[in-house]
Amino acid sequence: MARCAVLILAGGSGSRVGSDIPKQYLNLGGVPVIRRTVEVFLSHPAIELIQVVIGEEDSERCGAALAGLGLPAPVTGGATRQNSGMRGLEALETAEPEYVLIHDAARPFVDHGTIDRVVRALEQASAVLPAVPVADTLKRGAGSPAIVTATVDRQDMWRAQTPQGFRFTEILSAHRATTGLELTDDTAVAEHAGMTVSLVPGAEDNFKITTQEDLRRAERMAAAMTGETRIGTGFDVHAFGEGDKVILCGVEIPHDQALEGHSDADVALHAVTDALLGAIAEGDIGSHFPPSDPQWRGAPSRLFLEHAAALVTGRGGSIGNIDLTIICEAPKVGPHRDAMRQSLSEILKIEAGRVSVKATTTEKLGFTGRGEGIAAQAAVTVRLP
Repeated sequence: MARCAVLILAGGSGSRVGSDIPKQYLNLGGVPVIRRTVEVFLSHPAIELIQVVIGEEDSERCGAALAGLGLPAPVTGGATRQNSGMRGLEALETAEPEYVLIHDAARPFVDHGTIDRVVRALEQASAVLPAVPVADTLKRGAGSPAIVTATVDRQDMWRAQTPQGFRFTEILSAHRATTGLELTDDTAVAEHAGMTVSLVPGAEDNFKITTQEDLRRAERMAAAMTGETRIGTGFDVHAFGEGDKVILCGVEIPHDQALEGHSDADVALHAVTDALLGAIAEGDIGSHFPPSDPQWRGAPSRLFLEHAAALVTGRGGSIGNIDLTIICEAPKVGPHRDAMRQSLSEILKIEAGRVSVKATTTEKLGFTGRGEGIAAQAAVTVRLP
């Protein structure tokens, strides 16, 4: 008989993260979210059995994410979280655990301290909830557009987390007794069945990845915990020729000349592309897109930058920030700076707050000072696992 088992609920779709892949299968520093979660419990000495509950279309994803961990075959969940929880509990019934911890797969930063507190509390309680006291002022709102209708007293208010711990037979009975009800977590099931739920301290880092901002926070935490930060620099120049516009960062700027080049001659994107390639030691833009190759004639330079960014993410990495300086006498960059930052943000899929675009002159010195062309230099940071 296993004394303490764990259910990992991994049936969510992750629609609020804005990804076609369910959030629990997204990579954090090259490691799937669900694998990070499972490995925390595998490394805890009190845990003897782990059962994963998945969505009906996620068998292949789960197998790839958890390969080599030696877990039992996953159980397919139901239409609601409560249905999934009950199916998982029934899959554990033959193991006859004394305790069960039920945890969200999308909480990869659970720590051993939180698990310890839940398990210890189960020696006296039949249901245990790790939670964090509410620190912010709470408001109740209504209407569209919403208006504040009341200030809610935050005293004795808590933010529920997982793993939620239970005496196994009691929570299984509670789930069976509440079949058909739409309860939002397992302690709600326990409460409805008349069980007393004890509170233990949770942890601020044990948040659930639900939104894009949660995912960015998780990426920052994962990068800080493991891996390395690399710096790359890039520099490029293009001469002026005949034309009526220049393209910088994918933004068309009217001008009495155009930049000459094999592609669209976007000197700014070329510098950023070289910086990314340099950070991961992947050569330079010419080695990936030779100017002698006719297929790149007139090509939009965003293709080159997207390629470099894909090489970074393909190695489990993420882009930290971009610092780009454009060097020219004309055209004026200032009026187009925000559009350039937004363009880089969209191409690289990073926040605009991590993109800097600056412009300077060389005080009439050199080829840029003589108005013969434009130069650009870029510095980037890249985090790799």
